[in-house]
Amino acid sequence: MTADLFTSLSATSVPRLGHGLETLGEYQGSGFTERKYIVRRGDGQVLLLSRLLYLIVCSVDGIRDAEAISHRVSGRYGAEVTEQNVVYLLDKRLAPMGVTMPLGESSEESEESAPPTSDLLLSLRGHRVIFREEQVARIAAAFAWLHRPVVVALALAGMAAMDIWLFAIHGAITPVLQVLEQPLWMLIVFALTVASLLFHEFGHASACHYSGAAPGRIGYGLYLIWPSMYTDVTDVYRIPKSGRLRTGLGGVYFNAVFMLLLMAGYLLTGEAFFLASIYLVHFEVLEQLMPVVRLDGYYILGDLAGVPDLFGKVKPILRSMLPGRNPATLGLRRSARTVVTVWVLTMIPLLVAEVAYVLWNLPRLLATAMRSLKNQSVGTYLAFSDGHLAAGAVGVIGTLMLMCPMAGGAYLTCRVAVRLFRAVVRATEGKPTRRLVLALAACVGAVVLAGAWWQGMTPKPLPAAAPVTPALQPAVPWVHSTQSTSTDSKPTGRPTPSPPGRHGTGERHGTDFPGGRDAARSTPRSGTAPSPTRPASTPAAPSTPTGASASGVAHATRTPAHPTASSSESEMASVLPSPTASGPVAVSPSPSGTASPSPSSS
Repeated sequence: MTADLFTSLSATSVPRLGHGLETLGEYQGSGFTERKYIVRRGDGQVLLLSRLLYLIVCSVDGIRDAEAISHRVSGRYGAEVTEQNVVYLLDKRLAPMGVTMPLGESSEESEESAPPTSDLLLSLRGHRVIFREEQVARIAAAFAWLHRPVVVALALAGMAAMDIWLFAIHGAITPVLQVLEQPLWMLIVFALTVASLLFHEFGHASACHYSGAAPGRIGYGLYLIWPSMYTDVTDVYRIPKSGRLRTGLGGVYFNAVFMLLLMAGYLLTGEAFFLASIYLVHFEVLEQLMPVVRLDGYYILGDLAGVPDLFGKVKPILRSMLPGRNPATLGLRRSARTVVTVWVLTMIPLLVAEVAYVLWNLPRLLATAMRSLKNQSVGTYLAFSDGHLAAGAVGVIGTLMLMCPMAGGAYLTCRVAVRLFRAVVRATEGKPTRRLVLALAACVGAVVLAGAWWQGMTPKPLPAAAPVTPALQPAVPWVHSTQSTSTDSKPTGRPTPSPPGRHGTGERHGTDFPGGRDAARSTPRSGTAPSPTRPASTPAAPSTPTGASASGVAHATRTPAHPTASSSESEMASVLPSPTASGPVAVSPSPSGTASPSPSSS
């Protein structure tokens, strides 16, 4: 900063805080070697600051000038902080993060200026609110008693007993297979699965309330390639580590409570769809506990380590592993550094391997998905045209299950490509040789991959097959292809089966299900049964993915932390994960820029 600029800013400007900024005190349970403090912007984004920056923020009141602030901060910091130091930190550190207003800016200009926005790759997009803050507060208060230690112990004991009975004695797969044959039951299971996602969010909100923090909004959006629900629990950053862990685990704990309610429904009615729903919710719990992306497991691991933004530490951790680098410069305690390093060394290979697998199998995935989407759409239309409303509704769900990952994958691919291009341009600015080498390497890789696709070196699309679950694929033929292509080939000794429960006249076999109900299925179209004039060798239509499970992911949202402009800056301030994923908010337990959704943060 030049002397003239410093004189101009310090003489004419009175520092002012950003609109709605709150100081929340020290970040408790920190994994950093130095004490960190948190502030929350008016848009809900939570930021992590060094002690010096926090003291400066606490001294800004709209009346003191830079000189008065320097005197006040020096006395509290225990070291001299000059007026020039204060002006520099305000102008170069705090103003760019939206903590303070830019120096030299008028009040009218400050009112019109928007806070800085974040464009996180792993963030929730297109979020919409389901329950507002006041509604969530009432819901959280109503369910808070479920987090009492005695109740938690009883619920976990009941969960263990239920799992032993379901998986070791009764069997979990049979109810699922029974449900897959009934379109109406499939719709019920889908509704129960969506209800479990919403109840999962109630768990985050009620745990946040029970721990002494204030939960924010509950909503939904698009996370990566799937619709997701989230809860804004950004306020947990100001409470102890135990409260943050309770909030992170509150979602999967409420999944366990929900499964107990489903078990009670089964005991009262004997309906198999309750057991099938329990089976599917187990997968939801396992998915949420994965710490690879910003699901519940990510925030739980971050709270255990005392490092709120694990993704923000990927680059510093990798740099610290280079020869001649000192890991102590990361500013993390040994335990926290060990946890984060193990996470980085596990997560990076997994993500790279997944991307490589998708690229290598891309033709197979696209061909199979498009064929399945076509068959699913046609079958759904035919089901509705025949008046089979339940089968048609299940077909709609199956179609959406196919379209969501296809559309989301295309969108995510475009975003990743744009980000990589911008990163390469920034990294090679002023270095034409390095830019040329990277461009040639990218072209060679693209040519090799395209050649492998063109020559058929990559796996072929899945062959057409009869539907495993006819209830999910209305009007898809039940013909099994044979080994011979000749019409006069010898019989195989195994007749071509017709759809289970069908005799060609539309009658169904009586099948007893739990509870004594013989649930009816829709009568297939005349074209679904094998035709006498159709060659036995004709391949059947391919099976399509089912819509049995929920399309969304639930997670508590906290806005992800953002690295500062330089390594020295990141030691002084960083952004914490918050529930919003778009706009000026970070992804934390909320949809606004306050916290990221819970994509359990769901």
